[in-house]
Amino acid sequence: MALWKCSKCGSTKESRCKPKKCPSCGEMETMCKEESMTSGEAKGGCKAQGTCKKKAS
Repeated sequence: MALWKCSKCGSTKESRCKPKKCPSCGEMETMCKEESMTSGEAKGGCKAQGTCKKKAS
C-alpha cells in the first residue's frame, strides 16, 4: 500500500492505486505519492502533472 497526500489540503489516504480525487476537499488530480520512510518503493508520483515537490535525498 502507498500513502497518497493531497497537494491542496494536505489530507492523506492509504491506497494501492492513485485516488482520482481527494477524499477531504474533493479536488481532482491532486493526490501525490508520499515518500515512504520504511520502504524504497515511493519514487515521486504525480510525474505527469509536476504538482508534487520531491524531497531532497
